[in-house]
Formats: sequence, C-alpha cells, structure tokens
Amino acid sequence: MSELTRIFKDSIAHDGPMPLDTFMAVCLSHSQHGYYMTRDPFGVKGDFVTAPEISQMFGELLGLWAAECWTMLGSPDKIYLVELGPGRGTLMADALRAARISNEFSSALEVHLVETSPVLQEIQARALAQSPVPVSWHKSLEDVPDGPAIILANEFFDCLPVRHYVKAARHWHQRLVGFDTQGDLAFGLAPDPEPLLTMEAPDGAVLEISPAAQLMMTQLAARIAKGQSAALVVDYGYGETSYGETLQALKAHKRVNPLDCPGEADLTAHVDFAALTRAAQAAGADVFGPVTQGELLMRLGIAQRADALKKRATEDQACAIDLALARLVTERVGAAPGMGLLFKAIAIAPRGAPVLPGFRREA
Repeated sequence: MSELTRIFKDSIAHDGPMPLDTFMAVCLSHSQHGYYMTRDPFGVKGDFVTAPEISQMFGELLGLWAAECWTMLGSPDKIYLVELGPGRGTLMADALRAARISNEFSSALEVHLVETSPVLQEIQARALAQSPVPVSWHKSLEDVPDGPAIILANEFFDCLPVRHYVKAARHWHQRLVGFDTQGDLAFGLAPDPEPLLTMEAPDGAVLEISPAAQLMMTQLAARIAKGQSAALVVDYGYGETSYGETLQALKAHKRVNPLDCPGEADLTAHVDFAALTRAAQAAGADVFGPVTQGELLMRLGIAQRADALKKRATEDQACAIDLALARLVTERVGAAPGMGLLFKAIAIAPRGAPVLPGFRREA
C-alpha cells in the first residue's frame, strides 16, 4: 500500500468520500508523497514524453514566437518570459538559444519559472545554469512580478484537477472517491444531486470540468488584459465542450487505474479549450485559436527549421529529425500516435491586439 493510499483511506474513513478533483490534487501535489514532488517523470525512463523532449525545434520555435510577440507588443525595455510547469527546463533552454537571434529581445528578458516541485526546480536550474538572462522561480503565477510578460504553458493545464458529474436517474451527481465492499478505493456518486446542473443528457453521461483550469486562465488573462503581455497555451484536448470523461493515469508510459497507485502515476485530463477561451474572454482578453499543434508549428516554420538542421546532420541524425518532425505535426507515425492533431494551441492577447504569430483572426 502506497503512503498516499493509506492517507486517503484514513481521510475517507474520518470525513467520508472526497471529490475527484480533491483526490487528483493530493495525488499530484502532496508535499511529501505527491507525484510531481518526488520524481522526474519525463522522458523514456519516466512516465511520458513531452514535445520539448522530442526535439529542440519545439522550444526554438516558441522562443522565436516570443521574440516576435515582444516586437508586436511595442518592444518594452523589460519583459518577463514566464513558463508554467517548465518540466526539465528543456523548452526554456531551447527558447533562449533561439531568442538570441534578437540581441534587443534577449537584453530585455528576465525568465520566471512557475514550478512547485523541488525535484524539478533542481533539474531546471542545471538546464539553465548557463542562461544569459536572469532566472527566478515561483510557486504560482501570482508571485511573478507585475509588468509586461510573455507566458508559455506547454502541457500545463492537463495536469490541473477535474471534477466529474454523472447523469443518473435524471439528475447530475458528483463523482466521489470512497470505498468498495472490500475497503479498497473506488469511485462512486454523491447521493444528493447537484441542484445547479440542469442540462439535458442521457443517463450515464459524464460532464468533466476543471474549475482549477478556469481559475488559472482567469488569472493569466486578467494579467494579459492590462496590456503589453501575451500567452501561448499548448496541450492535448478538444476544441468544443462536450460530454465524456478523459481522466487517465500513466505509469511507465502505460495506462493504469487512477486508484491503484496514488502518487506513483501521472493523472491528467484532456483540456477543454472552449472553457479556457470563455474564461479568458470574461477576464477581458482576446483569444486566437484553437489551432492544432501541427498547424501552429508549420506556420511558425518547423519544416524549414528541420531542413536547416538536416544540412549539418549525419544520415542517422537526419532520420531522427524527420521522425521528430512527424511526431510533432502529424496525427500518426506508423503505429504510434503523433501529437499534431490531438494537441491544440490558443494564444491570449490584450483586447484589440494584432493577431499573434501562428494564428488567424476568426471570421
């Protein structure tokens, strides 16, 4: 029995079943036993692989995206390059290298990383030890100083807790984590219906929402709405709010039962980009997209960057570059899924700002 399983069982025995988002938050962020607090989950030896780990091209293009945004925002003398959930620091290291194309932009930069994991902070510090610009760490976006900022969030929102509501006997009931008849952790439903949920749907339908994601987007967009700031969000998810559940647990690149090993598997859910868009617009910002990751990267010039890298590559390296390109921009690579269609991107800008790079203004 994992330490978190014991903690959950004690809590449920004392206080009763807990909402799914509470369970998820504790699994990921418990100060001693939380998934992100105790390990490096990235890469082949971890539980999943992210775009920056697949190829340097991803981070480089986001660095160039940030440089172009800085110009479009009026080239402020100082601007914060902020990353939410910066992983191993790979994306930021690649972005800063590409940003050197503009000495003026590099000179204006300060890097601020929003990271709660002490393990990952140490890894990020090593990755950015030779950074030509100052680097600071913060526990939350609210701790980043006020001022113009360009904010990057790659595979950040999918890690924020979700709630499930299930339609049963013509009413919506919140999904809870409690005990089964053997005393093991199990999913169940709250006995009382949710009075504010009145949408029509067949019994068995699941409504998945993330109040945490919407709150984070509200905070992010409110900052951007003040002016001279922008954000890019890239994650796997869907463009329109719909019924269905997407919660998954990953351990060693394989799906496992979310209740089997709390704190030892990554818990994520697909991002509702429509909900994020509504939250950002309500906070006073403009939103561009969503577009697919493949479409965004192609518009930003990833094919041309791949060609440039291959000119200086061995035959084996050129094949690896082609494979990485395919994984980033297509739906499928052989029998394996690619990231090009499943992953989406939105950009957030102040009201009335010009269209940000890689996007188009919708008709």
